[in-house]
Amino acid sequence: MMRFILLFFVFISAFNINAQLFTPIKIDEAVEGKYPPSEPSIVISRKNQSNIVAAAILDKVYVSLDSGKTWEFRTVESSYGVFGDPMLISDKKGDIYFFHLSDPEGEENDNENKLDRMVVQKSSDGGLSWDNGSYVGLNPPTDQDKQTPIYSKKNNEIYLSWTQFDKYGSKNPEDESNIMFSSSSNGGKKWSQPIKINKLPGDCLDGDGTAMGGYPAINKLGHIFVVYALDEKIYMDRSFDKGKMWLRNDLEIEKQPGGWNFEIPALGRANGLPTLKIDQSNSSLSGSIYLLWSDQSNGENDTDIFLKKSTRTGDIWSSKIRVNQDTTQTHQFFPAMTVDEANGMLYVVYYDRRNHNDEQTDVYFAYSFDGGNNFKELKLNSTSFKTKENKFFGDYIAIDAYKGVIAPVWTQMDESGKTSIWTTVILAKDLLTK
Repeated sequence: MMRFILLFFVFISAFNINAQLFTPIKIDEAVEGKYPPSEPSIVISRKNQSNIVAAAILDKVYVSLDSGKTWEFRTVESSYGVFGDPMLISDKKGDIYFFHLSDPEGEENDNENKLDRMVVQKSSDGGLSWDNGSYVGLNPPTDQDKQTPIYSKKNNEIYLSWTQFDKYGSKNPEDESNIMFSSSSNGGKKWSQPIKINKLPGDCLDGDGTAMGGYPAINKLGHIFVVYALDEKIYMDRSFDKGKMWLRNDLEIEKQPGGWNFEIPALGRANGLPTLKIDQSNSSLSGSIYLLWSDQSNGENDTDIFLKKSTRTGDIWSSKIRVNQDTTQTHQFFPAMTVDEANGMLYVVYYDRRNHNDEQTDVYFAYSFDGGNNFKELKLNSTSFKTKENKFFGDYIAIDAYKGVIAPVWTQMDESGKTSIWTTVILAKDLLTK
């Protein structure tokens, strides 16, 4: 009896600690006849911290004007089509940019024009309304996929990297996948001519032989870095002149045993694509470059999340460390990372099965105040859930942080396979007392 009481007390205490730090909030769920939401993105306005905007496939936007307590729903439309892979950023004025794939025909199925460009739509009222958008990468008959944008405070410019397929899914060995780059100096209205920045092309099969990821980051000096994955390796390229000139040979910065494309039970597909972030704060960690990814180097039944750091523009890197602190042989996957540009604090969010012997899944949040040398973790979700292999769960989740406000966003799935989008707001000052 005493043991039961003690365990009950520990459980309640842990619950109360988390309850004081954050409250998970469901902001959307699948509706019959509509495309189910997943693959969420999130951004905190760089002008107004109370303004948080999230998005999910295909065309869904969620707006909070009260620091994440309540949310308003919006549907985004564009003449170029809105077709998934939502990514959000904010500029210093607080304008929000919504990047996504294209579907000009609006058919949501195979047609020549789907994935023909990257589309960006802009909101100047905190996400409540959006323009028709502009585009970049139109290069028929090639296909454009998996874009990631960043904003440069120093140059007041937007940079974008993505994968271009000669023909998506092609088995022709002459068809290539390449990492592309473009920039905009006028708030996304017009874009520079896209250039190929990788030196080693991949295939078009959307597997580990495909050059995929194209994740950019920028430091305080305006230097641009891009990472991508290919053939069980993670590569980095960089430019010190706003994207005009790049390295003659890409730097191989990490092995990725098993590749970026691997299997996880009860998921139709899974990936460990790299994420890159750079500390732009005025802290002692300023300039640190963080690389985050997941792989199965510890075995096919033990997916883990890893981090390594460079303080010398990517020429020298630390040894990798494991972010997830469990001692189990289970799956931790789809990690997302952010660095608070105001204070240099590092945050990671990911799915985690450490507490279960089956496909039940939780969402964990890891944080480091010492440049990634040590991490602490918290579980974010209140109810565990199972994914289903025949139901699309999405390929990623997201997190943003600014001036001590931290906002992760993730997908959950119920027993019927219906997806829902969840978020919460955590304050760094509360983590400092834990």
